[in-house]
Amino acid sequence: MLIFVLMDNLSCIRQQADVKQIMRCKDRISEIKGTVDYLSSGLELAGNNVRLKILFLLYEEKKLCVCDLSDILSMTISAVSQHLRKLKDRKLIETERQAQTIFYSLAKEYEKMLKPFFKILNENKILEAI
Repeated sequence: MLIFVLMDNLSCIRQQADVKQIMRCKDRISEIKGTVDYLSSGLELAGNNVRLKILFLLYEEKKLCVCDLSDILSMTISAVSQHLRKLKDRKLIETERQAQTIFYSLAKEYEKMLKPFFKILNENKILEAI
């Protein structure tokens, strides 16, 4: 009966479902839900061209202010600030105030997560990597 329901819901043409495998995988996905949500949220933001550049620059330079990023990216401070706000709201970046200037840096957990992507960017060999 369970096999029929799974096949009916998925419109699948398989001959027989491995119910144990399906249940094991469902349990595993349930276990990692929080981590998947966290990772997905970060990757969603990093998927934007400008934000990926900002994250890469923060990875490379360790900390930059909005004026630095504005000059580097040839964008207005306002436009850069909007991207920084989104990254900060989702905790991809952190801030540190030094006198009147706020410096931005990549959050450690996202630095670890994004490092393989930045390695590809740093080597400028994307076509060889895929």
